Amino acid sequence: MKYVPLGGTGVEVSQMCLGTMMFGGRCNEQESDAIIGAAIDGGVNFLDTAAMYVDGVTEQILGRILKGRRDKFFITTKVHKGVDGAAVRSSIDESLARLQTDHVDLYMIHWPVVGMQPTEMMAALNDVVKAGKTRFVGFCNCPAWLFAHCNRIASDNGWAQLVCNQLPYNLLERGIEVELLPQAAAENIAITTYRALSAGLLAGKYRPGQPLPTDARGQTDQRLGSWLTRFGDGIGQLLAMADEMGVAPGQLATAWVYEQKGVTAPIVGVSSLAQTNSAIAGFSLTLTGEQRDRLTSFFDTAVKEEAGGRFPELRRIDLLNA
Repeated sequence: MKYVPLGGTGVEVSQMCLGTMMFGGRCNEQESDAIIGAAIDGGVNFLDTAAMYVDGVTEQILGRILKGRRDKFFITTKVHKGVDGAAVRSSIDESLARLQTDHVDLYMIHWPVVGMQPTEMMAALNDVVKAGKTRFVGFCNCPAWLFAHCNRIASDNGWAQLVCNQLPYNLLERGIEVELLPQAAAENIAITTYRALSAGLLAGKYRPGQPLPTDARGQTDQRLGSWLTRFGDGIGQLLAMADEMGVAPGQLATAWVYEQKGVTAPIVGVSSLAQTNSAIAGFSLTLTGEQRDRLTSFFDTAVKEEAGGRFPELRRIDLLNA
C-alpha cells in the first residue's frame, strides 16, 4: 500500500480510503469486523464514514469493532443535521458517542445547503477543532468558489481552514477536472473521491447487451441503465483491457482515478471481505501513460464547456506544470 500526503496537513494516509457506507446495511457486523482486520493487514489507515449512513448504525458498529485499534485509522466523519452552527456542534458530539472515541481526525460538512451561512458554519467548525474533537475540517461536494470563500473567511478570522474536499470522480463523471482538481493542486487541498466504479458499472457488474440482474442496484438506480446504454462500447473495451492485463475491471477503473493529478485517495466502499481483499490488491497496480490514455479514450466524457476553448496548453491542472 502506498501512502500519500493529505493535502497540507502534514499527515500521510493510505492511498486507499476504506468506505464504510455498507456497514450495518448490506454488510453485517461480523463481516464489517473482518473487513477492518483485512484493511489493517493490507496497510489501509484511512477510513471514511458519516452520521447519516444507516441512520447512525454504521458509526455504532465502527465504535464497537474499532475498540483496541482506533489508533490504526485516520477517521473521517461528516455533519449530519445541517450546516448551521448548532448542527455542526451537536452532530460531532453524537458521532463521537456512536464511534466511542474522543475525537475524529477529519470532520466534514456533507453537502452545501441553499441559504447557508458560511461564516456561522466556519466559526462552528473552528470551535470543534479548538475543543479537540477533530484535528481537521473539510467540506464534501463543495464547488471551488465556495471552498475558497469559506477558507477566506477562516483566514480573515484566524480559524481552522478546510483541508479536504470529497467529490464523485470516475471515467464517466469528470467535471471536477475543470476547477476543483486544479484548485486542490494549487492550494494543497486534499481530494478524496467516491463512486470510482460508477455504482458497479465499471466493475463489470453490468454488461452491455445483457439484462440487469434482478437483485442489482440497477433495477432502482435509473442512472445505471442510461449509462450502460450510452457507454456500453467503452465498458466493453474496459472489460477487454482488464482481461488483457490480468486484473479485475474495478481495479483498473480505480487505478485510473488514483493516478490522476490532484487526487489524494479514492474511497472504496466494500460490503464483503472478498471485495476488500480485491480492492487492496488493486492498489499495487501502476498504469503507464499509454494505458491511462487508452482507458480515457474509451469514454468521450471530458468536459468540453470551458472558457478559452479546448487548447491543450490551457488544459486545467497542467497549467501548474509550467
